[in-house]
Amino acid sequence: MTQKRRDFLKTLIPLAGLSVFGNFNFGAKHKPLLSFSTLGCPKWTFPQIVKCAADNGYQGLEIRGILGQMDLPKCPEFSAQNLPATLRLMADNKLKFVDLGSSANMHFIDAAKRKTNLDEAKRYVDLAHQLNCPNIRVFPNDLPKDQKDEETIANIIKNLVELGDYTKGSSVNILMESHGKVVQSDILLRIMQSVNHPHVGLVWDYFNMWSVTKEPPKEVYQKLKKYIKHTHIKDAKIVDGKEQYTLLGEGEAPLAEALTALKTGDYKGFYSFEWEKLWHPEIQEPEIAIPHFTKAVQKYF
Repeated sequence: MTQKRRDFLKTLIPLAGLSVFGNFNFGAKHKPLLSFSTLGCPKWTFPQIVKCAADNGYQGLEIRGILGQMDLPKCPEFSAQNLPATLRLMADNKLKFVDLGSSANMHFIDAAKRKTNLDEAKRYVDLAHQLNCPNIRVFPNDLPKDQKDEETIANIIKNLVELGDYTKGSSVNILMESHGKVVQSDILLRIMQSVNHPHVGLVWDYFNMWSVTKEPPKEVYQKLKKYIKHTHIKDAKIVDGKEQYTLLGEGEAPLAEALTALKTGDYKGFYSFEWEKLWHPEIQEPEIAIPHFTKAVQKYF
């Protein structure tokens, strides 16, 4: 982190503090911390997103685009001019930014593509620091046929270490999601053990893994729990080999097993509802799905 950037961020510390309400009470075993991804409400303004979260019992927001702008540092809500008002709106509604979803991929070996993706992730680290947001998400994401798997995995490890080192001077974590072709628990464990960085961990999307590997979530969590800092929660049915997303509790994914593993395994992070409305416009509207989640998830706790 450059000195110029540190000096700028010092001016934001009092404002960032507005979105912090001390340590969350993780001792309340049956009261999960809930957030949702803005992927589920791509047509909502930021005030609409905040109001929905506050009205429906959420404690956090995971930002993955606002009104179609997927490059978060370019969102007007996060400009130097508008940032104070954004932080104040979050504070007034007792909400916390919990994760910024980048599109950065860690698998590229090509020098130019590698740099582009690392630069994107670093911009997200800078923004997360300004927002007092603890995490940014990156993808592994592929095992390209024109690269040897061992080379790709080694490159993912190298990139995660570089990003972890970049967070020095901040409290931001780099979280790699179980996503794309890198969803086998053994591969994820190998990557995390090799990276071995205090600011690098995992976003566990149990459904991304189970839909491909069919590994039992209970076993996966026991294997990866040390590294899981954030989760994506959703439900779906598999119809003709394809995923059809359903409201929580109405699918056939091993949702109960995954939530039980988290609940009994001392998981202390957010349960973040990922409703992929932007990618699947045919699924239920956010006005239905997002309020439904907070009610439906309670029965598992």
